[in-house]
Amino acid sequence: MTWIKICGITNKEDALSAIDAGADALGFVFYEKSPRYTAPAAAEALVSHLPASIEKVGIFVNQREDVICEIANKVGLSAVQLHGDHEDPQVADLVLAREPALRVFVAISMLRPEPEGWARMWRPGSVYAFLADSGGGTGTSFDWTASRGSLKTIASLSRVVVAGGLNPDNVGHAMQMHRPWGVDVSSGVETSPGKKDPAKIQAFITSVRQRDRVAQH
Repeated sequence: MTWIKICGITNKEDALSAIDAGADALGFVFYEKSPRYTAPAAAEALVSHLPASIEKVGIFVNQREDVICEIANKVGLSAVQLHGDHEDPQVADLVLAREPALRVFVAISMLRPEPEGWARMWRPGSVYAFLADSGGGTGTSFDWTASRGSLKTIASLSRVVVAGGLNPDNVGHAMQMHRPWGVDVSSGVETSPGKKDPAKIQAFITSVRQRDRVAQH
């Protein structure tokens, strides 16, 4: 079954809608310039209502490891996502040295020249999964056809999560092309930045599970 993350959660209603629909993970954005920013104290209150089985992922942009670990502990995160265009690969190692139970996701902009070269800069043992995105939280998809070779190489290094511009209508096609370990959606299931649409969340997860069933036959 494909791992499903609903990202940019800002309120309890959206979190519970995503869980009820069958999401595996929720993402909380700790980047203050994002329209989906959630303050750590608010995220902590949110996470306290969530079941232990749900992956709680904190999204950070070019942040130091001490800040990441402090927020992860405060909020009760099970994973962190390093989403900046200028991340230091050493930060993943330093985070895990302090908090070995955390899973580290690393976002890779597929608009980079040779994104697979950037993926190789990270120590494989430190990266739980690479998140293939179009970069910058634009809500647009990268060129899935042109990126097939790069994604195949990245998948040889760690798990791959496809993100960027996904929605209920196109996620099945993205899965068919790339057979990712996981998928990640934010704006594709929203009514406005930071406010999710329960019907779109349900439609997205239904589309993923239908593709899973097709792939099994």
